[in-house]
Amino acid sequence: MADLFAGIEPPAPPEAPAADAPLADRLRPRALAEVVGQEHLTGPDGAIGRMVAAGRLTSTILWGPPGTGKTTIARLLADAVGLRFASISAVFSGVADLKRVFAEAKDHGRAGKRTLLFVDEIHRFNRAQQDGFLPFVEDGTVVLVGATTENPSFELNAALLSRAQVLVLHRLGAAAMEQLLERAEALEGRALPLDPNARAALVGSADGDGRFLLNQAETLFAVELPAPLDAAGLSQLLQRRVAQYDKDREGHYGLISALHKSIRGSDPQAALYYLARMLTAGEEPLYVLRRLTRAAVEDVGLADPQALVQCLAAKDCYDFLGSPEGELAIVQACLYLATAPKSNAAYLAQKGAWRAAKEGGSVSPPKSILGAPTRMMRDMGYGAGYRYDHDEEEAFSGADYWPEELGPQRFYEPTERGFEKRIAERMAYWEGLRNEKRD
Repeated sequence: MADLFAGIEPPAPPEAPAADAPLADRLRPRALAEVVGQEHLTGPDGAIGRMVAAGRLTSTILWGPPGTGKTTIARLLADAVGLRFASISAVFSGVADLKRVFAEAKDHGRAGKRTLLFVDEIHRFNRAQQDGFLPFVEDGTVVLVGATTENPSFELNAALLSRAQVLVLHRLGAAAMEQLLERAEALEGRALPLDPNARAALVGSADGDGRFLLNQAETLFAVELPAPLDAAGLSQLLQRRVAQYDKDREGHYGLISALHKSIRGSDPQAALYYLARMLTAGEEPLYVLRRLTRAAVEDVGLADPQALVQCLAAKDCYDFLGSPEGELAIVQACLYLATAPKSNAAYLAQKGAWRAAKEGGSVSPPKSILGAPTRMMRDMGYGAGYRYDHDEEEAFSGADYWPEELGPQRFYEPTERGFEKRIAERMAYWEGLRNEKRD
């Protein structure tokens, strides 16, 4: 009888990297215990550690910045529980590639070998392609491990997310980066040609990306230097990594939220830091100015009416001067907002008034304050009894302007901070005068 699975060979063990392979590849961990910076996942109490201890994997989305070990962890997971490892990239793969991968996984499954399918950049598959994974995940054809640098809640289908757990990988900290450098030095048999300040600068320039750090270290190992470099010499030899920032994705929304909340919290130093993070990474200055203007009316409001003026003036100044000179006007507006007295009274008043307008229906204002452009409307009482305030004592009639069915409402309650304290006094004055006239 012919062997139905004669064409299915067990996967060959991974070959050791060639001697001339990139340093990052030669230092790739061979076991989960060697992965640095992700102990919250790979440790005994971490989600990955528990899965490996149980010998059973569930479909998983690994979400984290570049160079934090997503691909490495996926490979080591397959080895740890004895699964066949298959890998595709959403950047280079299409429907035909997916069909082939699933067919191969089914064949191996019939032979008793389950498949861990690693999908790099999984967020790049469109919604229909993501839906194509569902039946193969549900019937166990593959254990899906996807990797993404983007927020899965924005980029992945809800149906796919419901069938997978999302694990967050952290940007590598200084201690983890130092471990990588020490491993590189042990492999090369020599120390990096850097003084302590330059070594710290090298770690900082990698911005938490282990792969980038090792690539930079490989460049340093390749050059002949008469003496260890200081920080200035390092900056001349190596380009600095641009901080990760996607202007239409997670980095964009996270930093603009941090900027707004720092302003609301009256922390000018933190606000200036997040402003710098955005502008130095290439964010559109007019977008930042729009958010600052929103903060001016939402969080400062009438506690300091000049806040809105400052933001609009900063916009005009930036339009006039351009970059980089005009960016100082943005800085000034940011600092003004962060140090200004805060009030969201106008914001709350808007919400209350909008709610009353929607819930109250189309009630009519008092006829006395309605226009009467025609004789018929005058005969119907439109405008009758209207008192022109400027003809009254104190230029104030004290009339009731509310619809009869609704009655007077209070939406705006000024605070005792900044200019709103003056506004509260004005409102109290008019309210007292109105009560006098009604009496």
